Amino acid sequence: MSTAIRHLFYRPESAELSIWFAPEGRRYKYFDVPPSAYEAMRDAPSRGQYFNRAIKGHYRCTKIEAESSRIRRRRLGAAPS
Repeated sequence: MSTAIRHLFYRPESAELSIWFAPEGRRYKYFDVPPSAYEAMRDAPSRGQYFNRAIKGHYRCTKIEAESSRIRRRRLGAAPS
């Protein structure tokens, strides 16, 4: 398990990979990531090394600001954090 990466979430219908980085919990969303790349990262002995080798710089990405995540959760009916 990687200490650099806290959590992964993959949305196959849109090929979007969300990655939360430790320790601050920064979240980045990567676009057009094929399922095979997500599965390889999920199963990698070191997610951080796989990320640096096969994801970072290979897919378009955007940083998701914490405020926009809270607003989205409220819209979906989740309790505010």
